[in-house]
Amino acid sequence: MKLGVLDYGAGNLRSVLNAFIATGHPASLVAGPRDFEGIDVLVFPGQGAFGDSVRILKKNDLWQPLKDWLAAERPYLGICLGYQLLFEASEEAPGIEGLGVAPGIVRKFNASAGLKIPHMGWNQVRWHDRASHITADLPQPSHLYFVHSYYPEVRDASLIACTTDYGVEFASGIVKKNLVAVQFHPEKSQSTGLKLLDNVVRSFGV
Repeated sequence: MKLGVLDYGAGNLRSVLNAFIATGHPASLVAGPRDFEGIDVLVFPGQGAFGDSVRILKKNDLWQPLKDWLAAERPYLGICLGYQLLFEASEEAPGIEGLGVAPGIVRKFNASAGLKIPHMGWNQVRWHDRASHITADLPQPSHLYFVHSYYPEVRDASLIACTTDYGVEFASGIVKKNLVAVQFHPEKSQSTGLKLLDNVVRSFGV
């Protein structure tokens, strides 16, 4: 099974690549349209702004191949920004369309509620039954590492894989056919995160 990690100039790629090496699933970088050829699983990690990321992906001719990959329901793992971009739009970038794979809008946490923004650090992730194919040997709840100021408001509850509380209960992950996407960072979440990455890759069964 060949894994490709989408590279559009964002940071944190090295830690993601190292995490996959640690799980026995080494990955290569996908930096251009031709790099989509020959991979079985696409991983989209990322840190950055919603609108800027869309523009960079389009500039680097990665947007359409990414949309085609998702439309074909090929195996996809989205992390942080790679999760948020699956939705229709974000309050962070009014007027910029997301990938529209999942119905919903990305909202900003409400600072007036006394929350520290960004939501940074360890928090509980409560797994739903529909995520059972990726949660073998994971604790319930699991403690995983977050860094984000925005969260998806998921309009299709049947997609929700897990939830987390931070002033509001939000969907910290979704699953659908050949797709897993999470708000937290498995690559920063020690042994629990590595186990999840291994489970996800194995669940695709390519």
